[in-house]
Amino acid sequence: MPKRILVVDDSASLRQIVSITLKGAGYEVLEACDGADALAKLAGQRIGLVISDVNMPNMDGFTFVGELKKNPMYKAVPVIMLTTEAADDKKRAGQALGAKAWIVKPFQPKQMLAAVELLAT
Repeated sequence: MPKRILVVDDSASLRQIVSITLKGAGYEVLEACDGADALAKLAGQRIGLVISDVNMPNMDGFTFVGELKKNPMYKAVPVIMLTTEAADDKKRAGQALGAKAWIVKPFQPKQMLAAVELLAT
């Protein structure tokens, strides 16, 4: 059974690029347009990894990761932040919430896949 990855980003085109890259590597992909949408779509589904943007409407990536980690089912699920934010304070904030990797957009698909392969459970 392929590992399922949740991709959370308000940009449909970025979600599409990430999804194509992940599906090409054999992963199953679940997409959400913001943190609130992601929490609604999870609904108890098993996932092996989350890739999330930081800046999104309705519920940003930091709030989403904080809410995700409150759920015992998702507490150990690794999170990669894929964002335009490159400031160290933002990275520290993400890490404090449980993000295991930080990739700055624009990104190289090979770089993202390397992180995914390392972290996906």
